[in-house]
Amino acid sequence: MHIKAIIIEDEPLALEKLLAFADKINYIQITQTFDNAIDAISYLKTNTVDLVFLDIQMEDFTGIQFLEAIKHRPNIIITTAYDNYAVKGYELNICDYLLKPYTFERFVMAVDKALNFTQQKPFETLDTIFVKTAYQYLKIKLADILYIEGMSEYLAIVTTTTHKKTLTKLSFKDIAKLLPENNFIRVHKSFIVAIDKIENIERNRIKINDVYIPVSETYKNFFYGKIGVVKPV
Repeated sequence: MHIKAIIIEDEPLALEKLLAFADKINYIQITQTFDNAIDAISYLKTNTVDLVFLDIQMEDFTGIQFLEAIKHRPNIIITTAYDNYAVKGYELNICDYLLKPYTFERFVMAVDKALNFTQQKPFETLDTIFVKTAYQYLKIKLADILYIEGMSEYLAIVTTTTHKKTLTKLSFKDIAKLLPENNFIRVHKSFIVAIDKIENIERNRIKINDVYIPVSETYKNFFYGKIGVVKPV
């Protein structure tokens, strides 16, 4: 399978690096490059692509504004020198977050993830899951999930709609198979969190809906790497 991609990047050296890296991967086809997001939006109105490499800090129209402006969004890989946009990016369902300066190996990881997302796209249009409770299979919207907490023999799924804990006997391994990995991540032996629901992170504690969730040593490096933070806070 081939990936058709565009690059939105206003720094010539950064654009040159992206083109050089992409040229080394035979399944990527860069169809166009842009030094501003407005021209890219016009292009996407009449052209279909699988992937966008998107810079954030651009004059007049930022990468975040671009993400908020397009309705039918391709897979997005953010490329930026700033780590403070990571959570906002995941709120907008990006594929990956490359923090400059990134290596070719890290670039390959991001592109492989985009390829997997592209291949799985027909299945990821589902926005709900069904979990077995004591007496029924309960439908839960993925967008409503705040976090999942392990409680003895049960998992408690906490959502925005009820702010209550829906208990299920599914294991963490089983629930992980139901959740799209681009927005749900395990941060502790007892917690999975929805990345787009994170309010802030301080001293290895995640705040979601006034609840503080610990990030354990086991999952710390993977978690911070996924949201684009190089040095844990």
